[in-house]
Amino acid sequence: MSDIRQTTLARMREGQSGTVVQIQGGRGLVNRLNGLGIVPGKRITKISSMVMRGPVTIEVDRAKVAIGFGMASRVIVKTD
Repeated sequence: MSDIRQTTLARMREGQSGTVVQIQGGRGLVNRLNGLGIVPGKRITKISSMVMRGPVTIEVDRAKVAIGFGMASRVIVKTD
């Protein structure tokens, strides 16, 4: 049973916050996101995104980080 408040980082609205639940990807993707501080249990806020699959900017630990749309599509977030 999936929680209705779970979505991908790519689908979140600008200004929306939530907690990372899961990263759906291989070891390389998980390690890269870990290096940016994006790990399960971490609170993040989506700052902005570009139209048509551009980069997604988020705030994690008071730092702004931009990741690609594909990576953002693999980060599952439980929204507030």
